[in-house]
Amino acid sequence: MHSIQALRERIAARAQEVRSLVEKNNDKWTPDLQSQYDAGMAEIEDLKAQLKRVEDYLALEAEQAENDKLAGAAARRAPGAKAGDRLAELYNKFLRQGEKSITAEEWREIRATMSTTTPGEGGYTVQPEVATRIVDALKQFGGMRAVAQVIRTAMGNDMSWPTSDGTAEVGELIAQNTTATAADPTFGTVAVVTYKFSSKIVAVPFELLQDSQIDVAAFVENRLVQRIGRITNQFFTTGTGTAQPRGVVTGATLGKTGTTGQTTSVIFDDLVDLVHSVDPAYRASGSCRFMMADSSLKVVRKLKDSQNRPVFLPGYEGLGGAMGDSLLGYAVQINQDVAAMAANAKSILFGDFNQYVVRDVMAPTLFRFEDSAYAKLGQVGFLMWHRAGGNLLDTAAVKYYANSAT
Repeated sequence: MHSIQALRERIAARAQEVRSLVEKNNDKWTPDLQSQYDAGMAEIEDLKAQLKRVEDYLALEAEQAENDKLAGAAARRAPGAKAGDRLAELYNKFLRQGEKSITAEEWREIRATMSTTTPGEGGYTVQPEVATRIVDALKQFGGMRAVAQVIRTAMGNDMSWPTSDGTAEVGELIAQNTTATAADPTFGTVAVVTYKFSSKIVAVPFELLQDSQIDVAAFVENRLVQRIGRITNQFFTTGTGTAQPRGVVTGATLGKTGTTGQTTSVIFDDLVDLVHSVDPAYRASGSCRFMMADSSLKVVRKLKDSQNRPVFLPGYEGLGGAMGDSLLGYAVQINQDVAAMAANAKSILFGDFNQYVVRDVMAPTLFRFEDSAYAKLGQVGFLMWHRAGGNLLDTAAVKYYANSAT
């Protein structure tokens, strides 16, 4: 491929030759000169067409390089995402330039790929690669998503989840020729209702959007996801279940009340009692663990057993990969939305957190605002909506430790 400069020089040279041909022979123009002229002009037009193709190609390459840089940064955050992905290009185009920059054909492409009917009115349903990144990032905020059972549904209508606790059911030993006793299992349902969460609006300066060196997608996503992650984890932990998700603390049942005097602390024996308050069938599931705030873990890390041995074991890098911290042989999940130790506080949870269901409805939706409220400040607003719900399916699966009242 010829360079732009080389093509321009060839065009200029050929044009000069054609002009000279005309100027020198204007008074004795012949059919042969006309043929030379026509050939020169045709060559010039061909060179100009080549120049136009090269300029268009380089412009596209520059735009693609910018999109690849953004998509490449996204790929580093989410293994498996493809750099230069068409939807990533459209997503970044929407973030930088707004919905007016996306053509009708591009909106059709978005809807066809995402199976969404979101209109071009500022809303943009996040594409699968970005949605996966967001969900992964949400796990970093709080801890509930990291240990709960997370499902995604296409519709947001109320869902009733069937439950059955068979831990107290046993068979029987009977004599020969004796009719077996009927003992039908008891089934129930737990509602997993979804609610609407807002990230609140994030204002981004024009300069940041116009700077091609800035990974706008990462900047906007990080701010919005942090907010969504924190608010949803709060409700998945302590939500009342009335007009909001029922949190795991609300759904859990009492496992152990602290010994008198343990208003801001816990003793070894109480931790043992908390573990054994959960049925062995759950403890054998492999999903049981402790959950507490970091301040509570600080207290627990100082505990010793009757032989003066620490009951908390820090994790280390094993041959098979990283090993997490453990307490009495069980993993510890930090969740800052669990209450810190205080009088009557439900400060430590233990159980099978896979019995808690987090339900997401489709993908988050991103909105971009350019109205005067932001324009006069030289800003563009971004807002993310996310629909999610959560509930503890089996209240016997998770127990809590409550600090003493006195």
